[in-house]
Amino acid sequence: MDAAPALSTHQDEATFQFDKVSTKKKLRNHLEAGENVEYSQLVAAIRDYYSLDQVEEYLSAANDDGYLFKHITLQFPDDLLMDAATVVHELQRNLSQIQVTNTIANHDEPMENCKEKSCGCRSGSVDTTNGQRLWILADTSYSPCCIDEVAAEHANSDLVVHFGDACLNHVDKVRAAYVLGKPKFDAGSFGDRFKEKFTDFNAKIVVMADAPFTRYLRQFYDEFKSLYPNLVVAELYQEEGSFHEIIDYKPMKSSGLQTLNRTFEGGLSSLDDLKDYSLLHITRPHDPRLLQLTTRFSSVSIYDPFTKEVVDGPYPNLMRRYRYMHMARSAGTIGILVNTLSLSNTKTLLNAISSKIREAGKKYYMFVVGKPNVAKLANFENVELWCVLGCDHQGIIIDQSNEYFKPIITPYELILALNDEVEWTGQWVTEFNTVLDQLQNDETVQEEKDEDDSDEEPVFDPVTGTFVSTSKPLRRIEHLRVTMNGEKNEPSGNSLVERFSNAVAIKGTVSTSAMHLQSRQWTGLGSDFVDDEQGAIVEEGRGGIARGYDYDREVHK
Repeated sequence: MDAAPALSTHQDEATFQFDKVSTKKKLRNHLEAGENVEYSQLVAAIRDYYSLDQVEEYLSAANDDGYLFKHITLQFPDDLLMDAATVVHELQRNLSQIQVTNTIANHDEPMENCKEKSCGCRSGSVDTTNGQRLWILADTSYSPCCIDEVAAEHANSDLVVHFGDACLNHVDKVRAAYVLGKPKFDAGSFGDRFKEKFTDFNAKIVVMADAPFTRYLRQFYDEFKSLYPNLVVAELYQEEGSFHEIIDYKPMKSSGLQTLNRTFEGGLSSLDDLKDYSLLHITRPHDPRLLQLTTRFSSVSIYDPFTKEVVDGPYPNLMRRYRYMHMARSAGTIGILVNTLSLSNTKTLLNAISSKIREAGKKYYMFVVGKPNVAKLANFENVELWCVLGCDHQGIIIDQSNEYFKPIITPYELILALNDEVEWTGQWVTEFNTVLDQLQNDETVQEEKDEDDSDEEPVFDPVTGTFVSTSKPLRRIEHLRVTMNGEKNEPSGNSLVERFSNAVAIKGTVSTSAMHLQSRQWTGLGSDFVDDEQGAIVEEGRGGIARGYDYDREVHK
């Protein structure tokens, strides 16, 4: 090649065209409102669906200093964002009518020469109205079911009001209130489908729903418990003294089994009992949640409240997780993908996983990426495998169609892969507390082995069967001698760059980045014609100043 390749394409109207954005109407199916509904009816439906009367009462709480919540952020998921403007308008209109009176007495008797504006000695009391400000949080940083603490801190929020379905995971920093909504539900149709699905009255059945539809399970349980003695319902679980509250909904207090962010009412006492029960779930959960449920129950069926039908699949495949777990054993570079910053124990689990990876002799990089996708993760080509830390409802990536270039696993699967002996439990654990307990209970203290002996152990890829020499890049390899290919030449201006580009070890450890760079066919600008003796052809460019270049003068002559 005589010259460097062109780095840009010719641009004209035939190559680039402006994209026309088509208007699209979104129907409010959750409100059962048609296209031609009047605005007054729409406002009434929104107020009833989100229980705005109770929300206004909760936000108007006050003490001697004024409102308890002065900076309020309202978090909406994408499918409910169309209601955000109406909700904010209603809250602003009604909250502005609430007056908070603050009486301050600093002196026993009035003092005429008192210059304190906040002192009540002049008239005995001062009425002050403390205003409230509302922000809308949309396009959340991570999972829409979680509290977006990052966006809330930008507004210095005192309270985050989360609308719609929620995971109800414990939040560390900010105070939260949940408005789940009151979707329409045909209890009669659900009862008929339930009887058609389960004809055996002695069958062990668990009925579960997402957070908004859970409010209808209590009435269903009271009606069908006498007919199905082994019936169990999953109620929302709220920790005592938790930092959040559910508006217009009181979870049923139960002393039963507490797992999966639910409290099971009806006879369950241990996790092992779940394997004997069939699950009927109202609405289809997201893939991470659905995969978790399929590993806990003997069978899973889904009831669609809109079509009023029961389906039995297809569901995410667990065998793919088994394959990815084995691929993690031979991976030398692991990317830790932090997909949440609000869940409790995130930092603790992150430090524990990092230590576990270092003990295994592997290298890791840490990434904090909001809403990961294929294009974002493809930028880090030297990462051989990803470990995602996210919410177990929507924050874990389940690659069902092989869109991502590298496998994505969970911390629990990574722990199983890094152990000396692989023990596949057949479960899919995503709760941070459970993973931390697994790390503590795991027999991590083992007899130290001689480093030379461990280095001599060959590692093979369990999927392809090929030998892997970079599965433990952080091991010490002083006994290995890395030499340059060819004879040593006289030092030149770029000899240092050439030496490091050909080396595979730096300071006694294998450099996975260097080996990856050597294996690439294209390593950067100039690498494809660096050995050419003939340089580029010099051509004279245009000359002149901005008001008139050479070719402009020739045209206007």
